[in-house]
Amino acid sequence: MTARRLLIAAALISTLFLVVVPLAYIFSRAFGQGWAAYQANILHPDTLHAIWLTAVVAVIVLPINIAFGIAAAWLVARFRFWGRGLLVLLIEIPFSVSPIIAGICYLLLYGRQGLLGPLLLENGIQILFAVPGIVLVTMFVTSPFVAREVLPLMEAQGSEQEQAAVTLGASGWQIFRRVTLPNIRWALLYGAVLCAARAVGEFGGVSVVSGSIRGQTNTLPLQVELLFNDLNVVGAFAAASTLTLIALVALAVKTLLDRQH
Repeated sequence: MTARRLLIAAALISTLFLVVVPLAYIFSRAFGQGWAAYQANILHPDTLHAIWLTAVVAVIVLPINIAFGIAAAWLVARFRFWGRGLLVLLIEIPFSVSPIIAGICYLLLYGRQGLLGPLLLENGIQILFAVPGIVLVTMFVTSPFVAREVLPLMEAQGSEQEQAAVTLGASGWQIFRRVTLPNIRWALLYGAVLCAARAVGEFGGVSVVSGSIRGQTNTLPLQVELLFNDLNVVGAFAAASTLTLIALVALAVKTLLDRQH
């Protein structure tokens, strides 16, 4: 009994100093000069553009990763083929590769001196230091989340219900819509929440491919760094508070989905 109480107390103290205190500090510094200063920094055109760009990237990346995650999980869970283990390994690569390394790889591939750089330049296509580069590197970093949440559930459920639907004459789309999707909906939503939260907070890879152009290619995490380097502490913490609110909303949705599941 004593050991259990000590462990609970240690967990609560760790949570207090590692989570609660930093969150309280962020909001205290963000509102340190009052609501007017906070509002002025949040409504600054560069910060508003960073928020808008972050939202656009997340909106583009999320449905693509949902489609990829469902397709990859369905393929791995329902079929046995040569290279299946390699496919699972490839899906999990973004978990083990640093986002900065991923950004450098895109730089070496699409950069002006990269493998495809001269070809893109000839055709007037700009990948790096523009929205497409940010979307690509964010997509790479967040690609495993949906697949890794859906795959274990599909393997545990088996394919008996889908096979029964086939014998009853259901089409492929009907099987997916009425059998597969309802069975994986909570895991799918869970993975989508994690994917969206990761896309919004991505820093390393985006910092390499975006060029951090003020008011053009700065996402919200990059805007926090830029404001802090400009010694605009209130502005930096105001932008950081926006990211914190997004993280808290994602955590609340994640907790709700855990209870539902």
